[in-house]
Amino acid sequence: MLTPKHLHLCAIVLAISTAVSTQTVLANVPHAPSSTAQPDTDQLIIRFRDNASSVAVDKALSRLRTEKGEKFTYAKTTHDKADVFRFEKRKKKADWDKLSVWLKQLPEVEYVEPDFIMNRMEVPAPVTPNDPYLSYQWSLLDAVSGIHAEQAWGYTAGQGSVVAVVDTGVLPHVDLLPNLLAGYDMIADAAVGNDGNGRDSDATDAGDYVLAGECGSSTAINSSWHGTHVAGTIAAAGNNAEGIAGVAYAAKALPVRVLGKCGGYTSDIAAGVIWAAGGTVSGVPVNPNPARVINLSLGGASACGSTMQNAINAARSKNAVVVVAAGNSNTDASQFSPANCAGVVTVAATGKNGGRAYYSNYGNIVDLAAPGGSMNTGIAADGIVSTLNTGTQTALADTYKYYQGTSMATPHVSGVVALMLAAKPTLTPDQVESLLKSSARAFPQPCASCGTGLLDAAAAVQAAVNFTAPVDPYAVLLSDLKKNRDLWRAQNLLNYTYVLEQKTGTSAALRLKLTVKAGVLTEGVNLASNKKLSARDLKAKGKTIEQLFTQIETAINSKYAIVKTAYDAALGYPLDSFLDKSTSITSDNVSLKASSLTKL
Repeated sequence: MLTPKHLHLCAIVLAISTAVSTQTVLANVPHAPSSTAQPDTDQLIIRFRDNASSVAVDKALSRLRTEKGEKFTYAKTTHDKADVFRFEKRKKKADWDKLSVWLKQLPEVEYVEPDFIMNRMEVPAPVTPNDPYLSYQWSLLDAVSGIHAEQAWGYTAGQGSVVAVVDTGVLPHVDLLPNLLAGYDMIADAAVGNDGNGRDSDATDAGDYVLAGECGSSTAINSSWHGTHVAGTIAAAGNNAEGIAGVAYAAKALPVRVLGKCGGYTSDIAAGVIWAAGGTVSGVPVNPNPARVINLSLGGASACGSTMQNAINAARSKNAVVVVAAGNSNTDASQFSPANCAGVVTVAATGKNGGRAYYSNYGNIVDLAAPGGSMNTGIAADGIVSTLNTGTQTALADTYKYYQGTSMATPHVSGVVALMLAAKPTLTPDQVESLLKSSARAFPQPCASCGTGLLDAAAAVQAAVNFTAPVDPYAVLLSDLKKNRDLWRAQNLLNYTYVLEQKTGTSAALRLKLTVKAGVLTEGVNLASNKKLSARDLKAKGKTIEQLFTQIETAINSKYAIVKTAYDAALGYPLDSFLDKSTSITSDNVSLKASSLTKL
């Protein structure tokens, strides 16, 4: 089976316990390597072609067993009809690449990719303070290095926005409960889920603690409660006399659990993205609260595979904005997925001084940066404080702790997007990204290759409020065409003659008198020569009025450089049209004119 590519939670946690348990290691649980380790997995995604018969697919799988000696079982089917297979032995990426080359030469196979695992990128940090109040949230309030949240709250606190936290799940923290929606646990493997079952409607974080010897770790690691921390930054309740305030403290957080013990498979994460946006995932009820914002504080060293890219495309088709952490490896973010996927907002992290955090990835794919904390100063309060839990393995009591990482920077951006959409719900994902980037302010300290600037909530929300989408001239043309076509159809003229004048490029105009009966061209005469058109010429050069409308509509939808139209005021048929496929008048241009309409 393909070695899963490990995508890591892009968080740097405050503290790591050294406690060791005698519990035995779970079988078939993928391990979580460091951010620089070669990814591995025990699952492979194979997309068979739609026209491949079940017999051909079975034969291909049989060849994989007999010719390559592989032992595997069917695991599940993904949202885009690819099949996931679990292999007996884990493989490194290089080994999967070799097997993938062999599989891709089979005619039944459309694409193959390892079902890599996404996981946390953890780096230990020192102390945790006990005083969790708004005044500790420098990332929201500091005039130099914060995001200017207070000014943004003058416009909106995010009412009506839903933000999906695609993560480890979320705990029912007292400061989150007022804004917490019912989500979904998308982890298919019970061992990874660490909750005794597979996919279900309980998105509660069951804990992702690691015992010594598990997941490639030589020491025990406490549960991170990572999703709870991320959710708090986005939507911890405000004005409730409790703890902290989220960036969008009146928005709703939708927990989607995709990361568990030792991480999470790409296929589960992709399914979580689809479901969060309101898409269909086989065997899972439709999400009743589709999210317009999807937060992915996770990542791993790999290219963006088809499974993840298809999920992001599907979410964007539902008008969702996908916000992704750049990663914590202090290297080019283009090496990490899903940060390197198309159509996402990729976020780098800044420290307390407003410059690039020492761990943050960077590069041309980064769109902007946001506060992620920098506790290498030895000061815990230089991190990002948010909701958490005191439990080291299973959940115990609510608390607040400081974390640092691009995982913490990303929810700042997601929260601001929630504010923007609350202020202007009609914004598209591309418009949101453009406004975020154009409203970002200059970095107070160096942050090379960190995108267009530092996230500015106030400027972004104001830009959203003031935003007016440019008028699309083609949309206006299409609207006019439909109105006039309706006017034409209202006449119900199925029997008529008219003169069609058509000119292409610099050639002389061709004038044809055409006869239409029962809506079908029956006869045509070239008025220049007074000769009747042959059946072939009639088919090639003649058009009914309906066909003229269709030609003009095609030109508009194709967004030719120039489309000019005029219509008969009474009947709505095309009085004059000019189409040009190029940016200058060339032989591509076509002018059409209908006149002398006579009812038969």
